[in-house]
Amino acid sequence: MCGVSRMTVHRALTDTGRINPQTKELIQAKAKECGYRPDLLARGLVKGQTFYIGVVVLDVNNRYFSQMLSAIGTEARKHGYFVNITLHEENKEMEKEQLERLVDYHVDGIILSSVNQGNEYRDFLRSLDTPIVTIGNRIADGIPFVSIEEKKAAKEATETILQKGYEKIVFVCPAVEQTEDNTYVHRQRLEGFTEAVEQWNKTQEPRVEGLVIGVRDGFAKRTYEELQSSGKRTAFFCSGDVFALDIMKYMTGKGKKAGADYGIVGFDGIDILDYVTPRLCTIYNPVEPVAKEAVKLLFKLMKGEASQDETIILDCQMMEGETL
Repeated sequence: MCGVSRMTVHRALTDTGRINPQTKELIQAKAKECGYRPDLLARGLVKGQTFYIGVVVLDVNNRYFSQMLSAIGTEARKHGYFVNITLHEENKEMEKEQLERLVDYHVDGIILSSVNQGNEYRDFLRSLDTPIVTIGNRIADGIPFVSIEEKKAAKEATETILQKGYEKIVFVCPAVEQTEDNTYVHRQRLEGFTEAVEQWNKTQEPRVEGLVIGVRDGFAKRTYEELQSSGKRTAFFCSGDVFALDIMKYMTGKGKKAGADYGIVGFDGIDILDYVTPRLCTIYNPVEPVAKEAVKLLFKLMKGEASQDETIILDCQMMEGETL
């Protein structure tokens, strides 16, 4: 149609090799006129690539994961890749099945926020023979990992609460001791909280009461009951903004105002906080930078430019609000 060789057409459409600019423009215009689109499946068979990466996360109801997926998709497109998203819903076996299915579809790499953990699961991931980067929850040594300074951030936030003069601090998080699921993120945050309270009580008077409430049905009601019965100036530190928002909603229904009747701090800095009044004090979890680093690391693994021991830990900081 253009009066040139197949190789010249190939160079024009793939933007490779030496080709006259006018010839290239002619070929690309003719391709557009004919509605030509490259056959990615055929190209993948030739190159041994599918131009897809898989992403396995908990769900999309939590804005943290929604923001993560958006950032992963944006970064992947810069490399000419599409994203295949699956949700494990905290089901260990479902997670394994989804990983195997993605591998069966020959995705070029996978980003995983896992509910599984341990050396045995690490060996399973390695047996898939597909580059995998874990994000958030650490599975075991020897699996590429991207996260934030969870424990450090929680400890510093607790110290900020203590310096505000609260006499009782209640840490609200999933029940990390009553499950075999991977709760690395929340365990790290709990350790930071516990360490800060213990160190404070070794050097300061009066001692501060530290309490932990597990997130399950009715946890917001339990925090209200603790506030009513303690008789102490009380603050709640939540291992997730969504938990803090649930508490604030319940407390408001009982006539209690955050920042006046009690203090409260969240964790993650999800975007919907821009629409919440009073503004929640929280720890900003840089989800977009973490997601971008995970994608960059995955592509390095896919090219053989990174090791299985690669770990990237980003810093995070407290965001001022009106609830403390």
